[in-house]
Amino acid sequence: MKRKEFLSIWQNRQNALFMQPTASLDPYTGPWTQNQVTHLLRRLTFGAKKEDVVQLLSKTMSQAVDQLLVLDPINTPPVNIYSTTASPDPDVPFGQTFVNAPVNTALNPLYYQARTDVFKAWWTGNLINQKTNIAEKLTFFWHNHFAVEADEVQIAQGMYFYYKLLRENCLGDIRNLTVQMSKNIAMLRYLNGYLNTKTSPDENYGRELQELFTVGKGPDSKYTEDDVKAAAKILTGFRINPFSSPISYFFLFTDHDTSTKQFSAFYGNKKITGRAFNDGEKELDDLVQMLFDNTETARHICRKLYQFFVYYEITSDVEQNIIRPLADIFRQNNFQFKPVLEKLFKSQHFYDSLNLNCVIKSPLDYSIGMIREFDINTKNPDLIKQYQTWGLVTALNAYQGLNIGDPPIVSGWQAWYQSPQFHEIWINADTLANRNRVAENINSTKGVVYLDLSLRIDPTVFAAKLENPESAIDCVKESVSYLYNINLSDTSLNYFKSFLVGGFPDDSYWTTLYLDYKASPNDLTLKNAVTTKLGNMLREIMSQAEYHLS
Repeated sequence: MKRKEFLSIWQNRQNALFMQPTASLDPYTGPWTQNQVTHLLRRLTFGAKKEDVVQLLSKTMSQAVDQLLVLDPINTPPVNIYSTTASPDPDVPFGQTFVNAPVNTALNPLYYQARTDVFKAWWTGNLINQKTNIAEKLTFFWHNHFAVEADEVQIAQGMYFYYKLLRENCLGDIRNLTVQMSKNIAMLRYLNGYLNTKTSPDENYGRELQELFTVGKGPDSKYTEDDVKAAAKILTGFRINPFSSPISYFFLFTDHDTSTKQFSAFYGNKKITGRAFNDGEKELDDLVQMLFDNTETARHICRKLYQFFVYYEITSDVEQNIIRPLADIFRQNNFQFKPVLEKLFKSQHFYDSLNLNCVIKSPLDYSIGMIREFDINTKNPDLIKQYQTWGLVTALNAYQGLNIGDPPIVSGWQAWYQSPQFHEIWINADTLANRNRVAENINSTKGVVYLDLSLRIDPTVFAAKLENPESAIDCVKESVSYLYNINLSDTSLNYFKSFLVGGFPDDSYWTTLYLDYKASPNDLTLKNAVTTKLGNMLREIMSQAEYHLS
């Protein structure tokens, strides 16, 4: 499909949105069907696995949301799979984690990059193997909010603890998360916080803390350049300790500005009194408290939440009836994030039909979702090959425009904020072709190949989870219903069915073929015939615009 054809379908969707969804946070009381469950899973996780859809259908909407709004323990940390006997890592034996290793300036520079690559592959593996909860999706949301670039940080240990900080705090006290992020090794490195001194203040983090991470730059956000300078003075003295294990920050009070910091009328003319010695670190708490006391911080964060999980456009109706009430809930709950998510994901607005299938999938939603929806086997008992498999998926995502751990700029990925294109940024002449190439190759006999590894859809595994795969029309209907979450016309359904029964007088050919295969699954002739026809059908389904929507 050409980009023009895809966007013409998207334009039809936009025309439908002239009738705006109901902007109400009242509890949803409508039908609880596969459509709503799939929508919930696709927005809160990466992909909707068939068994998860079935399992959540057995619950009420409220119970389903409650199940998703939990955190599970983080997987075992990434390990050294890059060194060899001839060139060992002097600090970390093969097969053991490097996250607690001190910074070694004598380390082979190639190993710094290798550790970063391993960390990214490990993170991708966490997405693939995520439990049925919001943990990984919400961690990625905060990664896009508190953006850092791994290739700029260059210290994989710091990136791991950055991920760990986001993952463990993503549902909790965001004010405290902001304090901790301001001292995080990766953030100190990325935005030059470790270079900020009283004699040479660096305004980089002080600016982004306000512009991107808290009050934002909306029409009602009126912080000044003097506010940036005052924040920079408060943030002086935070340093990276490269010799600690695990790597950590420390506060160098001799580099801290102890003067009183004056802020503008936007912050109520707040003064933060300078503190001496190690007490100077406590000024950071005062600064973050001041930022969160400003109503714009809660509103800014809730707008970003909405654009990530619901829709990119915030109309005046949505601002008044969704964003501001959510921001009030955020503040009333002492900046705990979970109550905000509960209110949004249980609301009429979230399940409004116009909010279903209305955004273009990010590369993670597309590729990770594909792997999970089709149960593509990514497990490998060999440690090196396991990481290479995860690395292959990481590369597929980067191939489509999203290199996890490396957003293009400090604002994160443009698709979640760049007007007027927003999520349409994911689709251009290159990336759409790349997506379709992935879908075509992953449905081929060889699959997506790297070295001796292969990612491949086994259509028979997918079909076995359908209720009535031996019926050609039911096989198509169930596949489309699950993969699109959209109702199609009979003409479209019959088109897809032609890939199963084309050239034969009626549907009985497919029924006989599938039942014969089911009775003799080890018969290679039957298996190849079923695999080929199912694969052709699925490849065509995945090549259409509807498969790119969530």
